[in-house]
Amino acid sequence: MSSSAAGPTGRSRSSPKVSTLFTVLMGIGIASTAYGVYQFYTTFTMWPPEVRADLRAGIKAKHQGDFDLSARYLKRAWETAQTLPLSAFASEPHLKLSGIAVVLAEAYEGSNRPQEAYDIYSTALAQLQAAKDLTGRERMRAVAIAHKLGEMAEIYQRGPEETEQWLTYAVEEMLRVVKSESGASKGKAKSAEEPDGEVGAMLSDLDLPWWVRKVDVAAPLEALGRFYAQEGKTEYAITLYLQAVGMLMQPEANQKDASVEDRCRGNISTGAQLMNNLSDLMARGPDPNGLKFAENWARQAQGVIEKTRTLPGARKDPENMALCEQTLAAVLFNLGALLEMGGKYDAARKSFQDSLEQAKRINMTSGALEARSALRRLERMQKSEPPAVQNGSPQDDKANAAAQ
Repeated sequence: MSSSAAGPTGRSRSSPKVSTLFTVLMGIGIASTAYGVYQFYTTFTMWPPEVRADLRAGIKAKHQGDFDLSARYLKRAWETAQTLPLSAFASEPHLKLSGIAVVLAEAYEGSNRPQEAYDIYSTALAQLQAAKDLTGRERMRAVAIAHKLGEMAEIYQRGPEETEQWLTYAVEEMLRVVKSESGASKGKAKSAEEPDGEVGAMLSDLDLPWWVRKVDVAAPLEALGRFYAQEGKTEYAITLYLQAVGMLMQPEANQKDASVEDRCRGNISTGAQLMNNLSDLMARGPDPNGLKFAENWARQAQGVIEKTRTLPGARKDPENMALCEQTLAAVLFNLGALLEMGGKYDAARKSFQDSLEQAKRINMTSGALEARSALRRLERMQKSEPPAVQNGSPQDDKANAAAQ
């Protein structure tokens, strides 16, 4: 990391800070999702004359795919901007300054210079952290940049401690911003293990300010949850995924259902995908009821996608619906695997068959191969097992599950 960067202050994975964060998460009631490449606010208007020409040329070159040329112009704009007083940028100066840093870092990434991109993101975040009296939007920019740094730390293998530091800061700051801007939370959290209705057992909601999108809140939560899932910290990952599902599946004001975009968003994890992730985590966790909860969440994901097909906006959003249809093939396969683990072989066979038909319908070759393989495995097992096991009798459920 650049020596000019001010990363989140010395936290390790064993720090009490992590436990404090999850106490806050479970207590205040925010939900969300996310992930892929994060979308930053990039509104470039009302720039000081000193940087305007370089910004225009740099962005034009970037859009034309000439990232080296773009980086040269944008670096000059960034260096010039550092010499100007904040008053030159009028309102929300740190939003505009960090915006230059973001597009410059993106140009460095485009020209395969990730270390220079990482240093620029780090410097921009350090400036935001040191600034006084930031607006809510400027603070959310810090959240977005910290999230991006967490992504890059993981991709370029800078170590789990560094990844966790950036992502934890992003989540903590996001919670502080949204809580302070939204007012008090409403209601209490339900049980986290089992879904209740379509949305499931979510924490209570906060009203987001108009300038915060669901994805702005959701992305860092999902990213940190995914990190903890990879690190084997299942409990933390489940808490974050539950938050993410709740945010995506919360309808907008005056709407009955969450939008097709939030259910099947193409650039981040969808509500259905996160439910599928929850199912997988619960199946692998130590809870003796984990398999039951996992099955419930898999069915919840299936139900969300099937309902999404019936929404008025489904036909108008073929790109996101295509992602939902792919997710359905995976959900049906995973449900079949869970049923097989529980000794429910007839139900497992039906779910694998449904997955196969869905994969064939959308020309998903890899999904069809996996489903056929699972069906052949069940067929071979049935031929070698006595009738009681073939029928999935309750007395043999434990033995069957252990044999998988």
